[in-house]
Amino acid sequence: MSDQDKKKQINIELNEEIAEGIYSNLAMITHSNSEFIIDFIKMMPGIPKAKVKSRIILTPQHAKRLYRALKDNIAKFESMHGTIEIPKGGDMMPPMNFGGPTPEA
Repeated sequence: MSDQDKKKQINIELNEEIAEGIYSNLAMITHSNSEFIIDFIKMMPGIPKAKVKSRIILTPQHAKRLYRALKDNIAKFESMHGTIEIPKGGDMMPPMNFGGPTPEA
C-alpha cells in the first residue's frame, strides 16, 4: 500500500450497540433545499401506530451518493440472487395488515 493510499484511509469505529442494527420495514423521505431526512420506521402487524426508530439527515450531495451506492448494491444483489420483486401497488407503502391475524383485546 502506497503512502498516498494510507492517507486516503478512514478509521471507522463501530461499537456493539450500533453493530446490532435497528430493524425497519418502512422508510419515509422528506427534503428541504439544504437537506434530505430519512426516517426509518418499524411497523407492527395490525397496529395503526408506528415508531420512528432512527433518523438520518443528509446533505443533497450525500443523498445522491447514497442513491448511487444503493443502486449499485441492488444491481449486484440482483445479479447474484435474482430480481427483487415488489408487490403490485407496493411501491409507496407496505400493506397495513401484513397479511397476519387481526389482534383482539
